[in-house]
Amino acid sequence: MIEECLMVEFRVEGDDCPLAEATRETGTVVTAQPPQLRGDGYVLLQFSATADDRLAAWLDADDRIRYLHRSRTDDRDNFRCLSKEPCVVHELISEGLLVESIQYRPGEALLTGAVVGHDVLKGVMERAGETVGVHLERVYPLRTEDDEPVARRWDLTPAQLESIQVAVRMGYFSVPREADAGEVAAAIGISKSAFLERLRRAQASLFEDLFT
Repeated sequence: MIEECLMVEFRVEGDDCPLAEATRETGTVVTAQPPQLRGDGYVLLQFSATADDRLAAWLDADDRIRYLHRSRTDDRDNFRCLSKEPCVVHELISEGLLVESIQYRPGEALLTGAVVGHDVLKGVMERAGETVGVHLERVYPLRTEDDEPVARRWDLTPAQLESIQVAVRMGYFSVPREADAGEVAAAIGISKSAFLERLRRAQASLFEDLFT
């Protein structure tokens, strides 16, 4: 059994997949779940963005996109569709990268994932070096300070724990902030108001444990 797990962050420039092109052309920021490559070559995409008809129109006009569906939650549009064109991230997935989050910004994509062991990391890095526009931003170990679950140690519910973990990973607490509440909520699959309520309750529980 391999005990070491490493987190990696890549910045991707120059990708010509539908989501990359749509964000470049419309100036939209898109938060996407890991793409799923089907056996027939189509890619299942699930993503969200601040409500903006320009993004939906651009994707609907792209002949590489099939079965585009849009729903609206609060101030965000949630999309599901099939794409005929795999994106650059599949090159890294094929070498063992476990993708956790993708954020498309105008001109680039920020990709976070995990690799199990240095041998897998080496393969992913070699493939990244062969792929135009993929730049390594950071590598750091996935820390496990003890075996006791964080939710039990801090008396958090699983939903509250998930909200905090995703928020940290996406940079919600960073200065300056790298993702807003709507983007984190979309990555979790809940409404913005539900995310903020979970976060408020989790913070109240953490502060009570720390200062009492």
